[in-house]
Amino acid sequence: MPPVTQAPQSTGAALELLVHGVGGATPQDMLDDPRIARVTGDATAAIYRRTGDIDAEQHPERYRDGPIEEAYCWSNLTSGNGSRALWLLLLPFMVVNLAHWMRPTAKGRTRAARLYGVFVRLVALSLTVLLTAAACEVALDLVAWQCAGVPDCSNRRSWLGFLSTAQGGWWSQPGRRLALAALVPTALVGLLWFLSNRTWSAYESQRPLTGAEPDDAPDEDGPDDVPADPPTGRSGDLSVGGTDATSAPVVRPALGRPGFWYGRRLVARLRAAHTAAGFLTVAASVAGAAARHDRAVSGPVPDLLGRLIEAMLVLGGLVVLWVVSRRGRSERRIDNRLDRAVISCLPGAALALLVVAVVYAAWSRPGWVSAGSLPGDVTFRVLTVGQGALVVALAVVALGLYRRTPEPRTVMYGLGGPAVAMLACALGGVMSGGVAQRVADWLDGSGTPGMGRESVIDGPPVLLSWQASVIPVLLVLLLVPVAVLGVRTWLAARALEPEVDQEYGQKVPDPARTRQIARTRATAALTDSAPWLLGLVSGATLLLGAGAVAGAWASGEVPGLALDGAGPFIEAVAEAAQSTGSWMVGFGFVLFVTWGRRAYRDASARRTIGILWDVGTFWPRAAHPFAPPCYAERAVPDLASRMSGWTGRTRGRLVISGHSQGSVLAASAVWQLPAETRKRVALLTYGSPIERLYGRWFPAYFGPGPLHGLHRSVHCWRNLWRATDPIGGRVRLDGGSDPEVDRGPLRDPLVYGRTPEHPLPEPVLGHSDYQADPVFAEERAALLVRLGPLLPRQADGGSGEAQGSSGRSSG
Repeated sequence: MPPVTQAPQSTGAALELLVHGVGGATPQDMLDDPRIARVTGDATAAIYRRTGDIDAEQHPERYRDGPIEEAYCWSNLTSGNGSRALWLLLLPFMVVNLAHWMRPTAKGRTRAARLYGVFVRLVALSLTVLLTAAACEVALDLVAWQCAGVPDCSNRRSWLGFLSTAQGGWWSQPGRRLALAALVPTALVGLLWFLSNRTWSAYESQRPLTGAEPDDAPDEDGPDDVPADPPTGRSGDLSVGGTDATSAPVVRPALGRPGFWYGRRLVARLRAAHTAAGFLTVAASVAGAAARHDRAVSGPVPDLLGRLIEAMLVLGGLVVLWVVSRRGRSERRIDNRLDRAVISCLPGAALALLVVAVVYAAWSRPGWVSAGSLPGDVTFRVLTVGQGALVVALAVVALGLYRRTPEPRTVMYGLGGPAVAMLACALGGVMSGGVAQRVADWLDGSGTPGMGRESVIDGPPVLLSWQASVIPVLLVLLLVPVAVLGVRTWLAARALEPEVDQEYGQKVPDPARTRQIARTRATAALTDSAPWLLGLVSGATLLLGAGAVAGAWASGEVPGLALDGAGPFIEAVAEAAQSTGSWMVGFGFVLFVTWGRRAYRDASARRTIGILWDVGTFWPRAAHPFAPPCYAERAVPDLASRMSGWTGRTRGRLVISGHSQGSVLAASAVWQLPAETRKRVALLTYGSPIERLYGRWFPAYFGPGPLHGLHRSVHCWRNLWRATDPIGGRVRLDGGSDPEVDRGPLRDPLVYGRTPEHPLPEPVLGHSDYQADPVFAEERAALLVRLGPLLPRQADGGSGEAQGSSGRSSG
């Protein structure tokens, strides 16, 4: 047997992997060089180097003064082609999906954590039903039932002539008009299913690294569908396969589990359930009108058939509720199993029932005449009351979880998730009401639907008018906290001025320059006040929404008519609120369409709107399958694979350097690395919201426990922050015997006034250009030094990995 050969000692190769933040960035900007080459990846997300650095590993002597630089560009995941403009339709779905991840730490409360997830998924399901009901309101009620049934309205629209009762054609019967109009909401549901399925294949079908960590690593608590929370102290080393200094059991956090970034089973189940819910909503709208007519009069169609269809609809709804409530995410392993029966049969059965409902409604009923409006008021009232009840129940569960494991930095005592869920419901209501009211105004011409003033159609449900009327009231109420924040910011800026002068040591300070720096710092601090403002908005929305439902239910009329006779002042306020709210909803709808159209055509506008997706689509689709896709399910495996591949082949040192949202991606990728790889990786974050935003809003995943664990598991970590940065901040970890993580606040601007070295005024950088600060290069070099010299290793079986592989081959 030949002696065991040793791999050659590391030549000291060092790599810096740059990850950009929100808003997108080109690899040319990240590497500060127009000559770049793609190392690995595709047109959607890829890693780039300077052209001269492609074979850097083969010539380490060239890089003794600094590391090899690579740039991971993921901006096309959220602002690529024009189809991203369609994602604006999915905004409420994205917001409610965020609420799922805002669960407070659930140490030892697995049942409560599961209940929290069930409530969020039910709120998400109600949004799908709301969107489908809004499409049914427009297509079935306003167009097919009301306008086509009134000659004065249909005669104005030539495209409605074949549906008009005045024509007396085959389609003139109300049931057949409803059956034909059902194609619109059915197509919408089909489009949502298609987008969800297509985006899964394009974004989230990238499997994480497998075989790197055992699936049976110990978790602290929780069944398969509830993510366990790591301990809140620093005693738990998250390196799977080892123990900490006190020999405590190793705990793997949720973001470090193999299945966290690959939850195909849950998305497939929810997609099937929500698609079925949409089809059932359309079927109920079509068949409900026909069944009511058959029960009211004796006709050619037996009413038993309608009752049977309604019973099948109720049964289908119960099955959908069971599927949504039955199972959440499984993060301990890659959840690649599929529930074939649910995924295949449930949408198909719902679609078949919709076909039966359409055929039933199209049955000839000669004496049937459409009058008034379809009973959509009841549907929207039930949906609104149900959403309010679910949000309140969610708040009770969240508050109970927070009281069990209180963390002072958690926003609103753990009520961030319920507040965001309420915001999602409000967005869904505004979008639904805006579409319905604008279509009603367009169909009615000069009339005002609901007011009886020269209107030829009844218009949309009165609840939508009540909901629109509370918007100006809500804005007036918000003037007070906004004014308080403005005054407080002004006073804080005045108080900071002496500190700024003292910091820069100016004997003759410039008042304008001092005021600029102090005002920027005070404005950046407003981010920490955002949770309470959102809480006030959500609470006021809940109360005003309850008042709108009560007013619509009690009066059955729009506010302008319901408050007639209540006095001149109240009448004027009611009419002003109704008209202003309707105008604002209409303006919002027009603005929404304009943004979508511009984003579809203009790449720069698409990148601007893409910032919304950068922030909102980081998390997997755990609550709503029709939400925009999770780009992290592609980006995190990309980064983890690159770090593991490069360090495994070269045995070199690696610094992953993340700015803003890129720091969150970098930390998530480090969590996914095997323990052996993490020993050769350092983490450099700057302008990072990892604690200031993510730690406070998502405490179960980025709270003190997970961040302490990340600090212990990664070899070394440094975080740079500025007081002028409205997004980034401190990580707030007690370093103990280890070097402290945070360094800051960095001086911004670097120079107060003109100097011989800086003859031109220096800008206040805030959240940008951290690499322009000399501290950045200093800390990066210190991290590489802390990674230390690497020792030779034995090659397995004498066939060690070849050293010095090129960047392209190591991808």
